[in-house]
Amino acid sequence: MERKLASIQVIKEILPIEGADAIELAVVNGWKVVVAKNVGHQAGDYVVYCEIDSFLPIREEFEFLRKSSYRKMGEQEGFRLRTIKLRGQVSQGLILPMSVFGDFSWTAYEGLDVTEKLGIVKYEPPVPAALAGVAKGLFPSFLRKTDEERIQNLASDYEEMQKHSYYITEKLDGSSATFYYKDGEFGVCSRNLELLETEENTFWKVARELNLEEKMKSLEKNVCLQGELIGEGIQGNPYKLKGQIVKFFNAYKIDDGEYYDFLSMATLLDYLGLETVPVLNTNYELPPTIEILLNDADGKSRLNDNADREGLVIRSHDRKISFKAISNKFLLKEDDRPSKGERLNWENTKN
Repeated sequence: MERKLASIQVIKEILPIEGADAIELAVVNGWKVVVAKNVGHQAGDYVVYCEIDSFLPIREEFEFLRKSSYRKMGEQEGFRLRTIKLRGQVSQGLILPMSVFGDFSWTAYEGLDVTEKLGIVKYEPPVPAALAGVAKGLFPSFLRKTDEERIQNLASDYEEMQKHSYYITEKLDGSSATFYYKDGEFGVCSRNLELLETEENTFWKVARELNLEEKMKSLEKNVCLQGELIGEGIQGNPYKLKGQIVKFFNAYKIDDGEYYDFLSMATLLDYLGLETVPVLNTNYELPPTIEILLNDADGKSRLNDNADREGLVIRSHDRKISFKAISNKFLLKEDDRPSKGERLNWENTKN
């Protein structure tokens, strides 16, 4: 399922920001967004919420973002939304008025995906040639992509989710890698594409170094393994590794269309001589609030204690529940920091 980058939401709360006279905090789902106080937002208002990583098109209504957020993604121009901090308050995403649609006759309701209506896509940073490779085709339809939902989008389910027990792993800062063996065919995929084998491609290079085709063939079943490709030439190599390696976090039964549970996956990977991503807790209970969970996401990586970890991935042992909590500390240190004076809200440009 494609990520819902822009949706109709209801403001749950308006909170003050200590020491700030001109701005306040709007809570949408589990997200917190700094907005201009003089706009007059109120709890219960219907708004358009755009998540971080949204890439907004060049439109007159979005021109207030040009100074702070203009980027090019390949040949495409637009405005990238990311985590920022204003007056000491973390702000994530953008709130737009319903009037951004002009006069509309369709029915709007809480949770409605309007990503396509607004021409918004996910911002993807440039991919090095060694990772991009040569496409064999799109990501295979018989597999599942590795894209966990963010905990902020699950606020309404959080109380029910607290009834379950989980295991948590470190979310590594690399590139998603998928390897499959199906009906005698071995395949290698990046996040969105299946890749042809070439001498230069890093995904295939690591697959051969790990002898993955032979190992997966020995299982005599149709299976998929997924992990994070990390090391030199990938995301600036925050873990200071030599060469490249894959740390695995998923094993998938292709014929059954389901993931291996945690114990079965760990046993399978150990049998194949493959490494998992760092496992931080195998009997984890969710804290009382999402805010506490996001604070827990901050920390140092198990792979290098000089590197901040990207966050946590939390999964139930039976794999029926799975989501991620990204460290705000990590997000604030990403490149392309917003410039000072970034405007807070579309309506504020009208004042």
